[in-house]
Amino acid sequence: MKPKVKKPSAPQSKARVVRPSVTNPIELPEGMRERINQKAFELWRARGYREGYALQDWLDAEAAVMEEIHEARE
Repeated sequence: MKPKVKKPSAPQSKARVVRPSVTNPIELPEGMRERINQKAFELWRARGYREGYALQDWLDAEAAVMEEIHEARE
């Protein structure tokens, strides 16, 4: 029986994340970050606690909170 020889894998490119420098980050009004966090948690729970969607849940929560604020102002 011949021993298995591991084939060399193709070289993997190292992806580099380039982040823009932020000198003046946007500050959220008091309590807004907590509202977004709570909404993102609700979305995560509704998704069945599946991992890998944290950013999407946060962005969806942010949009929902902004919509709530917009509707309250009308």
